[in-house]
Amino acid sequence: MSDTPHVVCFGELLIDFVPTVSGVSLAEAPAFKKAPGGAPANVAVGIARLGGSSAFIGKVGDDEFGYMLADILKQNNVNTQGLLFDAHARTALAFVTLRSDGEREFMFYRNPSADMLLEEKELELDLIRKAKIFHHGSISLITEPCKTAHIAAAKAARDAGVLVSYDPNLRLPLWASAQDARDGILSIWETADVIKISEEEVSFLTNGEDPYDDAVVKKLIHPNLKLLLVTEGPDGCRYYSKEFSGKVGGLKVTPVDTTGAGDAFVAGILSQLATDFSLLQDEGRLREALKFANVCGALTVTERGAIPALPTRQQVLDSLTRVVA
Repeated sequence: MSDTPHVVCFGELLIDFVPTVSGVSLAEAPAFKKAPGGAPANVAVGIARLGGSSAFIGKVGDDEFGYMLADILKQNNVNTQGLLFDAHARTALAFVTLRSDGEREFMFYRNPSADMLLEEKELELDLIRKAKIFHHGSISLITEPCKTAHIAAAKAARDAGVLVSYDPNLRLPLWASAQDARDGILSIWETADVIKISEEEVSFLTNGEDPYDDAVVKKLIHPNLKLLLVTEGPDGCRYYSKEFSGKVGGLKVTPVDTTGAGDAFVAGILSQLATDFSLLQDEGRLREALKFANVCGALTVTERGAIPALPTRQQVLDSLTRVVA
């Protein structure tokens, strides 16, 4: 575990309760398996599992689930210096139904949960300033005091010259309305150097326009953006920068649970960027890095839950030979 981790991930850490059988509603599920989750925490574990160094900053409840999650981060060599325990709120829970195609529906227990109560004065700003990459999402922008803490953490990163990575990770049920979600996600859009979004999020942020149309995607490119990545599940991803754009194929697998696939993809690309920012200028090497990231995402959908399914570097290397160009 590194004292000066290369990638610091900020946001929520929670427990996903996933039905033991696919294709049923929450009401019909006979039982649930608990799986650690929360997109930024998944990314932190994903990076560490790939051999990189990462930290997580956020808050859990001073409860059994909070201790369990902290232990899981430590077991996976994630720096937890910035992880806090709140005595007055519980660790967040999400019940996640898996449809028969492996896609998900969510029901959250957060009223409020500990992750929403992180305050600016509690931040480990040194951890952020010494990082190479600061990665965050949009869920921590929904309520105070966490919103103010989030904005302060991202500002500390930018002021210190740290590369800022953003995956909005749209979860509509958590926002007051669709318009609130759109406004919230876009409120910090122009502060990011690298943005990863899914095809559905392109459509959502552009009010229903075609996510496969390059002209639509290019509307989301802001003047300081170094790289925009659009993930397309089994079909791989598209990339856009000022100098070049293109598409990189994915690895075809049988999906069991798509939870964490996007986070594994982010871990895959950030783990490589952290060791070499010049990837952003070299299309050939960027394509290789994205092929690696696509395999990270693909391998994650072959198992239930996010963190348990995140691959090791060796597993990714073993599967790279099977990628469709």
